Amino acid sequence: MASVVLITGSSSGIGKALCQEFSRRGCRVIATARQLESIADLKEQGMATWPLDVNQPEQVRQTVAEILAAEERLDILINNAGFGQFGPMLDVSPEQMQAQFETNVFAPLFLIQQVAPIMGRQGSGLIVNMGSISGVTSTPFAGAYCASKAALHAYSDALRMELAPFGIRVVTIQPGGIESGFGEVAAENIRLGAESWYGAIADHIQARATLSQQNATPTEEFAEKLVAALLQPQPPAMIRLGKKSFRLPFLKRWLPTFLLDRILKKRFGLNELKEPQKP
Repeated sequence: MASVVLITGSSSGIGKALCQEFSRRGCRVIATARQLESIADLKEQGMATWPLDVNQPEQVRQTVAEILAAEERLDILINNAGFGQFGPMLDVSPEQMQAQFETNVFAPLFLIQQVAPIMGRQGSGLIVNMGSISGVTSTPFAGAYCASKAALHAYSDALRMELAPFGIRVVTIQPGGIESGFGEVAAENIRLGAESWYGAIADHIQARATLSQQNATPTEEFAEKLVAALLQPQPPAMIRLGKKSFRLPFLKRWLPTFLLDRILKKRFGLNELKEPQKP
């Protein structure tokens, strides 16, 4: 029996590539995105498509129920939908921080809460949460994004242990740089106040937002390796793939904090700043 796979954020980048790779391997793919027309090409390729805004709890409930009625089972959930909020932490508003956590932290958990009972009744299932190496090693000007992925990693660890008795596996993905539209969208989400202390190094902030797209791993290559790992009988609890996916975690683990801070401050232009003028 072909595995039924539900993937969020399927309209582009990693999500779309995962849909195509799971389908190529014979799985029954359910692609979702906020705008149904953005995944019309996946429907033409034989996949089931559903509109799904992960930040709308009632729509999530209804869509999961309808998918279950149509497919009668659900074997794999890929929590891929997310975005990056970039900019100095002093310039990120409470509303922007809330939006970052709503999409990257709260929404995946709510979807898991809807899907886990289905998998529990089946006695099997796989939940895959798309984290990031940014959730392992925080960098300047990405604090909101790093915090959201660190939170996702933390509760994924808890879920992995809590759901194991019911036959449900939980896998955390920590990609490095993967080709996608992430950098372009991230650059649009930079927050820099008119009187920001960091205005003089705005170019470094812009560079941080697009950093993941420099010498990035092709999306298709990433998807092929990831799906192969996930379809193993016993997939790893944590998977790192892509360019730079090991470098920052390695530095975080082995370098003294003061030395890693020094490297990152220099890398992102913080050494160029002067103290703000006193009134």
